[in-house]
Amino acid sequence: MPWAPTWPDWHGAMTTEAQPGGTLILFAHKPVAGQVKTRLIPALGADGAARLYRRLLGIAFRGGAATPCARRQLWCAGAPADGGECARLAEAHGFTWHRQPEGDLGVRMTAAFDEALATADRAVLIGSDCPDYDANYLSAAFAALDDRDAVLGPAADGGYVLIGLRRPAPALFTGIHWSSPEVLAETRAALARIGLDWTELQTLRDLDRPEDLAEVADLLDTDNPLD
Repeated sequence: MPWAPTWPDWHGAMTTEAQPGGTLILFAHKPVAGQVKTRLIPALGADGAARLYRRLLGIAFRGGAATPCARRQLWCAGAPADGGECARLAEAHGFTWHRQPEGDLGVRMTAAFDEALATADRAVLIGSDCPDYDANYLSAAFAALDDRDAVLGPAADGGYVLIGLRRPAPALFTGIHWSSPEVLAETRAALARIGLDWTELQTLRDLDRPEDLAEVADLLDTDNPLD
């Protein structure tokens, strides 16, 4: 189906219709220096990149915790068997923790949606690289699934910062060139190919490259108590 993007008014006050149930899925990595935000290490160093990642993860946690939904799940890559810091962070913010399975990003996202949608009428998945998440934006995504099969939150770099579904769609996550500027375009094409009706939220930023840092000096300020 051809897509028709709309942009819900996520900056305004939340309404009753924007307080759905469903499951929020947060994809993250164990926040270890040298293993997260690796493309930013030349600019920030391993410790600086990890510190920035923790701040971004905190933004995602706080936005998710403030979003009315039935369940909140942290799907963590690189966590030990007991969850370690991932489990501690999840509990602190009211999330349950889950280990991401082996495989590429598409395989891991498929697994998370399959599990979430087995017990929920909708699920919204976000990453941990966006400095702009808030409860209104996430609530708008859940509300969009009232009458659409899917919702996308485009990223300015050609990917997306959010995707939501009302039913599992494994074909949506195959054949995508992950971590490339083509992710959003390829995902739109996949949605159309498998016949899902979708809408899109406002485009947000995704912090992955050194050139992305110019607009987020506040997140790099070690004296700014954002953690």
